[in-house]
Amino acid sequence: MTTLLVIAKEPRPGRVKTRLTPPFTPHEAAELAEAALADTLHAVAATPASRRVLVLDGAPGPWLPSGFDVVPQCAGGLDERLADAFAHCDGPALLIGMDTPQVTPELLTVDFAACEAFFGPAEDGGFWALGLAHPDPALLRGVPMSTAGTGAVQRDRLVAAGLRVRDLPRLRDVDTAADAHAVAALAPHGRFAARLARCTAVTEAKPASRPATPR
Repeated sequence: MTTLLVIAKEPRPGRVKTRLTPPFTPHEAAELAEAALADTLHAVAATPASRRVLVLDGAPGPWLPSGFDVVPQCAGGLDERLADAFAHCDGPALLIGMDTPQVTPELLTVDFAACEAFFGPAEDGGFWALGLAHPDPALLRGVPMSTAGTGAVQRDRLVAAGLRVRDLPRLRDVDTAADAHAVAALAPHGRFAARLARCTAVTEAKPASRPATPR
């Protein structure tokens, strides 16, 4: 069976989802990141797998369900950290991030008997999932990350290696407030949607700032 990998940051204010600030405070952004991570981990926990691994930058918290091995991220750029995550797998593995709380066990259940790689494109030009029947860190090292062309370069790397690639549905990452609302609408009953509703209510209740009165 497949190893499921989740690469994530500990949801601490000022370290995660900084593009949500504003309109949300750093504390609220961290709460939203925690909810997104919790939804993601529970979807992974409900997906058939031989092993579930959280590749974490930071320390685990109460948001981590049982059944996961926790390993630290290595140093280096994102390409190196993704490559290192696959380097510890000795069989088929599917890796996702913490930015798509709308994922479901159905999306994460892949059959490597049909192809050698799975690729989940993201709407921002990156990718939300990468599956390899025979994990090879070299397939990720050197891929420019966090650009509008990241996904295309990564997919081309798989094809150039002679792998049969199957595309997963295109998903939207949560980076901005607009992303957050769009993703919450796709999974309205999740932890992320509930937390977003509470944070939005608090934000809207705050009094608007007024210019100082001249003296």
